[in-house]
Parts: sequence; C-alpha cells; structure tokens
Amino acid sequence: MWAEVRVGGYNSGRNGMERVLRRLPPCDGTVGDLGETMQILLANPRGFCAGVNMAIDCLDEVIRRFGPKVFVYHEIVHNKYVVERFTNQGVTFVNAVEEVPRGSILLYSAHGVSPEIRRLARERDLRTIDATCPLVTKVHLEAIRFAQGGYHIVLIGHEGHDEVIGTMGEAPESITLVETPEEVDELRFPEGAKIAYLTQTTLSVDEAGRVIAALKRRFPRIEAPPKDDICYATTNRQEAVFQLAPRVDVVIVLGSQNSSNSQRLKELARTHGRPAYLVDGAAELRSEWFDGAKSVLITAGASAPEVVVQECVRFLVERYGATVEEVSIREEHVSFPLPRELRVLQTT
Repeated sequence: MWAEVRVGGYNSGRNGMERVLRRLPPCDGTVGDLGETMQILLANPRGFCAGVNMAIDCLDEVIRRFGPKVFVYHEIVHNKYVVERFTNQGVTFVNAVEEVPRGSILLYSAHGVSPEIRRLARERDLRTIDATCPLVTKVHLEAIRFAQGGYHIVLIGHEGHDEVIGTMGEAPESITLVETPEEVDELRFPEGAKIAYLTQTTLSVDEAGRVIAALKRRFPRIEAPPKDDICYATTNRQEAVFQLAPRVDVVIVLGSQNSSNSQRLKELARTHGRPAYLVDGAAELRSEWFDGAKSVLITAGASAPEVVVQECVRFLVERYGATVEEVSIREEHVSFPLPRELRVLQTT
C-alpha cells in the first residue's frame, strides 16, 4: 500500500542520528524536466537494523556514563557518518588491542571478535563491553558447536570482512572460507568426514543460495545450521529492492563502501538492469545519474542512519521538484537489549 511521505519535518530517529539534516551542497540552479515530475520511491524497510541500533545505543550509553575517552575495536558499524559522529565526540577506533591503554574501556563492534582478541584484552586489563549483534553471536556459537562435534565447517563469506574474521577465529583449524560456487569445487575433505556450512549474516540471499546449492551437490550429507544465518534485516532490505527496482530508472543506496549488506543492495539492483549507486550522502550524488530519470528508488543498508536518507530525498525534491512516496514490503519489530556488561554497570 502506498502512502504519501511529507518532505521536511520528518520524525526524529533513534540515537540522535536523525535530529537534524546536514548542510547540503549548493544547488547549481538547474532543475530537472518538470514536464513530468520525478518520483522518489522510498523503500521500507531500510536503514538501521536491531543489531546496529543496539551497538550504537551501547556506545552512546558508555559515553553518557564514562565520557568519550573510550575505545572501539574496529568501526562500531560500517558507516562513515556514524563513525565520524563518534570520532568527533572523542571516541577512538582501533584496529589492534595493543593500541588501547591498559585499564581502558573497550567496546567490541557489532561484527564480533575472535577469542584471541578477547584474550589480548584480558591481558591488558581492559574493561570490555561486547556490542556484537546477537545474530552474529549465533553464528559464532554454531561454529563452536560444529567444531566440537568434529565437523569440517565451510563458512560462506567475504575474505577480510570483520564478521568473517571473528567467526573463523572461533575454530580456525576447522573452518574453510569460500565465496563462490567455483571455490566449492576445489574443496577437499577426508573420506567420510562430517561437513557443515555457515554463512556470513550480510550476504546476498541469492549469492549465498548459489554457494549452498553447490555445496549440497558436492556433499549431499552436509549439515546446515538450524536456522538461516543471513539476518532478517539483510533479507528484508534485499526483498524491497528486488520488488521495487524494476519500477524505477535509477537506484540510490545509502551506505558506506565497506558495508557488505549495502554493497549487496547495489549489486541486486544492477541485476535488474538498473543503474545503482552506493553513496554516503547527498554530497556524493551526481547530476548525470538522473539525466532523463523519471523515477528513483532510495534505500539504505542496515548500518546507514535515516538522516542521510532524508538529506538525499530533500536534495532531489529541491533540485528536481520530486514527489515522494513510500512503499512498505514488510514491517520489522525486532529489538535487542543492551549487552549484559553494560546493563550491570547501569545498575551500579
């Protein structure tokens, strides 16, 4: 069902991330062909998922209680706007535990960390708070369970991604990473070996499905996780793009280049033959992308705040006189509590 969306005066989102719109780049005075007004389709669901909300709320609460002199292992979420907001408040993001002064507060990002990182943090007497998304923690626990059961684990994911590094760290001698169906053909396991597979939570559903199908052909008795590992938010945002991209001329995905689920949204839109662009905000929009475009789909990855969505909407409304409509594919009512360590601190 379609609903009119009022441009300007949008409701504030969580975490103070949507309270104000950033200054937009100056308009060059050009306006699109208003003989036929551009239409913006605003995909829903889009933007922050429950895991991202929890991680950001967690860091906000730590700053409120202890001040901004805290550290985060890797980016709290893969989004430039979010990271810059916390950096400007005084938070320090690190890529090695050794960068954190002894006795400091260290948050683990939403992507999770390996047992080795936890060990190093203990050795430095760090006060750690685990902001790992519970859906990522689920994959970690599955990896531990399969490894303890003597399984060879095939992890479907992207090499070098923070989530993949953390998951593989749970059982490095038992896990083999694959990314494509072609890599499945190269797998070699002992005769009669028990094999299971897991997936990174932010993969394309189709992408993962092709690899899983190849695994099942190659290893008919392969064990699957009890529930799909790809998270609900990733699936829902991909489904919205899948349904809406064929209706528009151009797709704009809000998200950072290192955001896996945002990259998948861009790729999915392009499979429909639509030009699709992944941007952090309105400052990165290019006028040539909209030449002759009568309809634009705007969506956002699971780590992109609503403020950057609304600034892009406002940019197109002001420059092209666009109208805005929102379409909901499904509703989301998922939320995660703050980490136990932080809840304990809140009561002391």
